[in-house]
Amino acid sequence: MSTLTLNPPPYIIIDFDSTFTKVEGLDELAVIALKGHPEQDQIVQKISELTNKGMNGEMSFAEGLRERISLLKANRSHIDELISFLRTKISDSFQRNTQFLTENTDQIYIVSSGFKEFIVPVASELGIRPDHVYANEFVFDEEGNIIGIDEDNVLSMDGGKIKVLSQLNLIGEVYAIGDGYTDYELKSSGLANRFYAFTENVERPRVMAVADHIATSFDDFLYDNKMSRSQSYPKSRIKVLLLENVHPVALRAFEEQGFNVEFVKGALDEDELCERIKDVSIIGIRSKTNITKRVLDHANRLMAIGAFCIGTNQIDLEEAAKRGIAVFNAPYSNTRSVVELVVGEMILLIRNIVGKSNQMHLGNWDKSANGSFEVRGKKLGMVGYGSIGTQLSVVAEALGMEVYFYDEVEKLSLGNARKVTSLDDLLSIADVISMHVDGRKENTNLIGKREFELMKDGVIFLNLSRGHVVDIHALAEAVKSGKVAGAGVDVFPKEPKTNDESFESELRGLPNVILTPHIGGSTEEAQENIGHFVPAKLLEFMNNGSSYGSVNFPEVQLPKLKDSHRLLHIHANVPGVLAKLNHIFAKNNINITGQYLKTNENIGYVIVDIAKDYTEEFIQEVKEVEGTIRFRMLY
Repeated sequence: MSTLTLNPPPYIIIDFDSTFTKVEGLDELAVIALKGHPEQDQIVQKISELTNKGMNGEMSFAEGLRERISLLKANRSHIDELISFLRTKISDSFQRNTQFLTENTDQIYIVSSGFKEFIVPVASELGIRPDHVYANEFVFDEEGNIIGIDEDNVLSMDGGKIKVLSQLNLIGEVYAIGDGYTDYELKSSGLANRFYAFTENVERPRVMAVADHIATSFDDFLYDNKMSRSQSYPKSRIKVLLLENVHPVALRAFEEQGFNVEFVKGALDEDELCERIKDVSIIGIRSKTNITKRVLDHANRLMAIGAFCIGTNQIDLEEAAKRGIAVFNAPYSNTRSVVELVVGEMILLIRNIVGKSNQMHLGNWDKSANGSFEVRGKKLGMVGYGSIGTQLSVVAEALGMEVYFYDEVEKLSLGNARKVTSLDDLLSIADVISMHVDGRKENTNLIGKREFELMKDGVIFLNLSRGHVVDIHALAEAVKSGKVAGAGVDVFPKEPKTNDESFESELRGLPNVILTPHIGGSTEEAQENIGHFVPAKLLEFMNNGSSYGSVNFPEVQLPKLKDSHRLLHIHANVPGVLAKLNHIFAKNNINITGQYLKTNENIGYVIVDIAKDYTEEFIQEVKEVEGTIRFRMLY
């Protein structure tokens, strides 16, 4: 991203513990040194409490420091171990911006109440000058044991950071970044022009309350001051809302890249979502949350939607596309899990295991083969032959079943599976019927009273697709009459939003009916696969503009080029937009290093890589091109 540089650049004073690194060095040294000590937990807890009190300004820093040192039983070997540990705990945003630290090393100082012995080796590896590190120093005995601190060092005293900055006598703007009250005192003393409360690792309300700006990351600080940085727009300012208890790996995927993530276990209704979606840039849902046009009307910053499931009928895809919002799903990640549940339920039902098991729990022993059959040789009829249907076809055939399917779209059959010409034909020949259709409105009550009447007497019926594709009342009546000998239902027209709500259905209590709470894809393996797959697609879209795999966007990918900046332009699919963009590039003498455009019926999406030399006026011209829906700058 093109950035402005403050002239002259400011001096940047950075705290070390819980700012430059994710942890408090002295606390971690205590953990290492007291390993195996019978009172390790109590002592470490006491040291941590003293640290927090000092950081929050609740007690004399000097007093707390000496109390902590008195509790610490450590030597030089423990410090070496701590240094190795701290190298793995550098704050992500500082790690990302090593180039900035190196290029601006003369303007950057670390002023810390920690200790030089472990700060210098860690900070210097990221470009900080050793002579720009101001910190306390340990005192050792002849065996290398820590027996105290250098009492002459001003940082061991109250107001030590103020004394250091006063002695440095820096001429120009001075900005302080830290998580503690002593960092704020640099501003309150008049020695720093601005204080940034750094909250990437820890939030201290008392410190945040007095800050000029809350820096959620180092990128955030650099962005606020228009300095060069690793992220064109700080990800810590980008809000992600994950609903319906998606797998924790999804949460970690976004947090590891610095996004601001809110995690909600249940689904939200339309009114709740209209309120919660404000200022959200990415939302992740499963099948119970509906993203309607009204919800999108309230989504002032939404850029991408992730459906952590196969279906996307709960999302207004066309409206999202018109607003430049890309939608991604997981079309294959839970296929195997659904197939295994279908096979398992099919075998249980055709053997009448459910009924016999229930009788056993009541104390009734019924060792009879009546109404119990093998699946081998039976005809499986599948309504729909997509990714789940095709895999089920292969497994069922391996079990010795004859496989038939009906699909409105012409599909190449696998193995010996045979396509029938109509749904009615399929229903009339199958011993087992399994639904595998999508959730489009046209499929509502696809199977009703008439369709059940067409089926064989004693048919086994399974629906693990979408709740509204089957008339539940008609199914219940078919079970009661014996037309359907057994049913397995995983999806329902109306489902509880959370585990705390009661499930109501006419199917409850019916014999040889397996009811499951929409868990076809709910295996650890499937949810983890989805948790990896969907965030990966969303992050590719956010980080480099790739829309490959989107269900409502033109699929565009362009390899990342070095020494270029990337423009993402989403526009209405009308003639001449690309020509207008290229005219602006030519007029401003902008060299294009890569470009790719693709359209669908509603929108056009172009990724353009350009040389780094351009002006803010050029960017404004691009934004004002007629038909522009959304414009983003990357890198």
